[in-house]
Amino acid sequence: MQIEGAVALVTGGNRGLGDQFVKALLDRGAAKVYAAARNPDTVTTPGAVPLALDITDPASVRAAAEQAQDVTLLINNAGISTGTGILDGSTDGFRREMDTHVFGTLDMSRAFAPVLARNGGGALLNVLSVLSWYVFPDNAAYSAAKAAEWAVTNALRVQLAGQGTLVTALHVGYMDTDMAAAVEGPKTDPAKVAHGALDTIEARRFEYLADDISAQVKAGLAADPAALYPQVAELLA
Repeated sequence: MQIEGAVALVTGGNRGLGDQFVKALLDRGAAKVYAAARNPDTVTTPGAVPLALDITDPASVRAAAEQAQDVTLLINNAGISTGTGILDGSTDGFRREMDTHVFGTLDMSRAFAPVLARNGGGALLNVLSVLSWYVFPDNAAYSAAKAAEWAVTNALRVQLAGQGTLVTALHVGYMDTDMAAAVEGPKTDPAKVAHGALDTIEARRFEYLADDISAQVKAGLAADPAALYPQVAELLA
């Protein structure tokens, strides 16, 4: 699909990558861009249409779908990172991650699938992560939720093909956003990621690997787990 003339909705559109998506869409000639956030007053990008939305609240999702009946591109970007570990982390932390990344994405996709169908099919982009495929034990809840969101994305891709909806997945490592502010090391420019993802949609491709680490980890999935996790190799000795 073409970004120029599209009507887009970006969840978590008030900051970070979401705000960069809003800016990129407007720069590329989108006819309307809904910037969705729990508090719409935090949406500051000129030209964006603020939209109140909490993706973990089914009633809020339904209300957004009723209000934004003209959407042709849905970008499921909203996310959280609780830093919940596998053994000592709280179960509540896992539930919060799942409620946001899995059930929030699922509810948004279900609510807007009929909207996209009525408007010609359009496209749906899910913002995933390299951590869909790799896990740090101290942040296991995030990876578990992103892995489940990857499965949801694949199922949506198959299910929505019949109505002409392109479903694209974005995988990326650390970006220079508030979520990764405490992380040291290289970070990708979120503006570059946003434009690259939109290029991918316009090219009608199913997946965008936004950085080298995402490409490397995906390629490593075909290997033995010890190749990705050398810490466990000693068990094979």
